[in-house]
Amino acid sequence: MLERFKVPIEDQVRVPEDSLRETVTAVFEKMGVTPEDAALGADVLTMTDLRGVETHGVSNMLRAYVSQYNQGTLNPRPDWRVVRESPGTAVIDADRGLAVILGPKAMDMAIEKAREVGVGIVTMFNAGHSGGIGHHAMLAAKQDMVGLVTTAGGVQVVPTFGAEGRLGTNPIAMAAPAKTEPFFLYDAATSAIAGNKLNLARRVDADMEPGWIAERDGTPIMEERPVPQDRDTYWQLPLGGTREMGSHKGYGLAMLTEVLGTMLSGVLPSMLDPTGGSKHSFTAYNIAAFTDVDEFKEKMDRMLQMLRDTRPAPGHDRVLYPGLSEYEEEQDRRANGIPLHKEVIEWFGDICGELSIPTLRTM
Repeated sequence: MLERFKVPIEDQVRVPEDSLRETVTAVFEKMGVTPEDAALGADVLTMTDLRGVETHGVSNMLRAYVSQYNQGTLNPRPDWRVVRESPGTAVIDADRGLAVILGPKAMDMAIEKAREVGVGIVTMFNAGHSGGIGHHAMLAAKQDMVGLVTTAGGVQVVPTFGAEGRLGTNPIAMAAPAKTEPFFLYDAATSAIAGNKLNLARRVDADMEPGWIAERDGTPIMEERPVPQDRDTYWQLPLGGTREMGSHKGYGLAMLTEVLGTMLSGVLPSMLDPTGGSKHSFTAYNIAAFTDVDEFKEKMDRMLQMLRDTRPAPGHDRVLYPGLSEYEEEQDRRANGIPLHKEVIEWFGDICGELSIPTLRTM
């Protein structure tokens, strides 16, 4: 994550991992979620924060989920069901359940199918937000598989040359295991900037780079400026920003997530049905069905190590690969606590008081 989005040192309050898990679990339970599902949701959010992905951890998302549970948008005890199934595939109607909680269950189902037939693919519709989808992809990587997860939903991103939002930020995540290197983990929106980074930017007073957002008539904003306070005064742009910089590629990738998660679920995209919730796909590739697992991991090590050994360009200390910085953040934060913005700590104090549960411990 860019330095501009990180919590400034002077605004940081460090909290221990176990305290964050306990408090988030308690909040979910107060929303009516079962204890088992509450712990699962807390694990997804806490692991996301441990990896340094504040956009999709507790800082931004927990308060949104609380609001959606209170408004009845999310179902705390969904009667989710498999509506179509084959040996290698399944389609889930989530019954308005939060995909942060149902996502790991869908990936576990995909993993079991992959054990049997080589590849398992599970799609999900009528669902809530999925959180940091890299977490779900990593579940497959930890089982010696390659995990691929996509999400579609929303209409805040304009297509290239468009003046109306037609797509969500529609992220794609892939994870793959290595032998000694930290696992490969790619997790990124197909928009120029993830929607949740706008919230982070407001919190830490960071500006938008050129090509991240557009005027309401679709004109890309090509100068640096603060994040507009009113969500209705701008659109988000596809990855690339402008056609000259490759926005057609981000636009196309966003469509890919619609095909994999929406069309294969048999439902309409948000541009045609704004009330249909989010749609997701969870795929597990069983490495053993394709090649020797140890050889795969050794080759991954060689590739990832070669990337790390790449001579850096002037002004840069080193070359990273997707997943390396997240691994390093996790080691640091497990040892030294998770840095939350003081405003987030204040919110926790308010919500814990309102729900009559113990508040966060700080370090």
